[in-house]
Amino acid sequence: MTWVVEVGVWAGAVCWELAESRLMAAIILVGEPPAKGRRATLGAMNPPLIGVSTSVTVAKYPERAYVNAAYLNAVQQAGGVPVPLPPQLELPGRAELLKRLHGVLLTGGGDVDPARFGEPTHPTTADISAARDGLEIELTRWAMDKHVPLLAICRGLQVLNVALGGSLHQDISSGPGSPLDHSQAALQGNARSMTTHQVKVQGGSRLAGILGALEVDVNSFHHQAISRLGRGLKDVAWAPDLIIEGVELGDNAQFVVGVQWHPEELVGHDRTARNLFAALVERARASA
Repeated sequence: MTWVVEVGVWAGAVCWELAESRLMAAIILVGEPPAKGRRATLGAMNPPLIGVSTSVTVAKYPERAYVNAAYLNAVQQAGGVPVPLPPQLELPGRAELLKRLHGVLLTGGGDVDPARFGEPTHPTTADISAARDGLEIELTRWAMDKHVPLLAICRGLQVLNVALGGSLHQDISSGPGSPLDHSQAALQGNARSMTTHQVKVQGGSRLAGILGALEVDVNSFHHQAISRLGRGLKDVAWAPDLIIEGVELGDNAQFVVGVQWHPEELVGHDRTARNLFAALVERARASA
């Protein structure tokens, strides 16, 4: 009998010894080899597809959709395949991509339109994109409805909160105020991997389990923050000034986690940052 093994897309990190061990594990679990003429597929070796939201230029020509490479690198380092989701993507194409996604990453960027939580626009609120807001709120609700794992970063955490009916402080310095420089303005564009303050994480939370720590040093590039929590969300991490830095869905059956800092910029030297992307990718792989 001859078996044909579909290994999937070749990657340098995948060796035949690993392929054979996974094949044997599959045989042990099933109890028998595949029937004659059938293929033994090593599904676990196929990396999960992670939808990555993109930024978009506002009031600039030409219009661009873009995403910082750090997000793409962090997803790939964790074993996933990043799939950019630009706001310009039309509904038929969007629907086709959603059928294939195994996880979602909401990225950082401009501010969410405060009209979406019933407030007028603060003078400091900037780079509002109705198209991006619409795509990401739709993506968030789709992921939750389909139980697709979701990791939300910075603006992404704020989108998650607004999508669930929550609200935002539109400018921390204007209210509630803080002695911390959450925007890390002096380092913008220069040292995004430099940490600026500590975050305390609630023991026993999903986020604490993922990070493997109850205190983490984080970078910070935001001027807005969660005010009223969205439905079903729990705040589980805080800056020293009590600004919410981490949330998760109260339903532990769903993987929905958000952080206010930028772990994608820290994966090169911070284990807790790598753990966030590894958790997303592994949960996506298990859900595939």
